[in-house]
Amino acid sequence: MKSTGIVRKLDELGRITLPIELRRTLGVEERDPLEIYVEEEKIILQKYEPADIFSGSREELIDYHGKKISKKTIMELAKLAGIIEK
Repeated sequence: MKSTGIVRKLDELGRITLPIELRRTLGVEERDPLEIYVEEEKIILQKYEPADIFSGSREELIDYHGKKISKKTIMELAKLAGIIEK
């Protein structure tokens, strides 16, 4: 991990502001969703990218009832269900 030397305080609601330099560098725009991870004693923010709920793949995603599923997973499930031949 690379230190930026930037220090921010939490406000009374537990919020912080990401400096514009970081947002520009990382391509984070206003209203972009961010994922929050915890690793040991660290809080990690990452720009959210939807992924297949079964495989984690980020390729050829289809939205199904608010969930993301890849075309590859759909084909695999169809094979398991006997809808198409293996």
